[in-house]
Amino acid sequence: MSRLAVRPRMLLIDLDGTLVDTVPDLAYSVDIMMRELGLPARGEARVREWIGNGVERLVRRALVNAYEGEPDEALFRRAHPIFLEAYARNVCTYSRPFPGVMEGIEYLAGAGFLLGCVTNKAAAFTEPLLRKLGLYGRFQAVVSGDTLAQKKPHPAPLLHAAKVLGVTPAESLMVGDSITDVEAARAAGFQVVCVSYGYNHGLDIRDAGPDAVIGSLLDLGELLGPA
Repeated sequence: MSRLAVRPRMLLIDLDGTLVDTVPDLAYSVDIMMRELGLPARGEARVREWIGNGVERLVRRALVNAYEGEPDEALFRRAHPIFLEAYARNVCTYSRPFPGVMEGIEYLAGAGFLLGCVTNKAAAFTEPLLRKLGLYGRFQAVVSGDTLAQKKPHPAPLLHAAKVLGVTPAESLMVGDSITDVEAARAAGFQVVCVSYGYNHGLDIRDAGPDAVIGSLLDLGELLGPA
């Protein structure tokens, strides 16, 4: 595995699809919503195809049972708060870190890297999820989807984390799973590494042109090289 051109001081890591498989709880909450509306459950396999663009879009896709399309707006206005309440109760009922995540974070922290989590998930869900999994305290900065006015792929969340931690973009690496992470990193002037297992709507993340693709956060040790 080739090493990065520059060894970073800071790593920012995406949450859904990179650190944690959150689909089981998202699907569980979608199906609670559907039952309360008197509509058919959608199931985990379908929800896995629909995530990656925020919970509002997920709710709309669930209502039309398709990736594209728009539901009746009155139905959406009924459905959205039901989903939010269900997910708030079940943000970490079935969600689990991907294999190698806990060990990878342990390695990175022990190696002295500054660590941040940058996600488009709202703070009301991000922080309880990270805390319940024992990950919150590993990050010196957590930037959620509503921390700033902009979300990824806008570079602002990445640049904000870099400013908070006192590093330059040239010293920074984004680790994610989707084209959204790649676009945000490129716009911010970061290097970017993607995991091969995440949520990218079935597309090969290599086609987005990250600097490297890894199968586990544990692979970062070899990629980053010695201090």
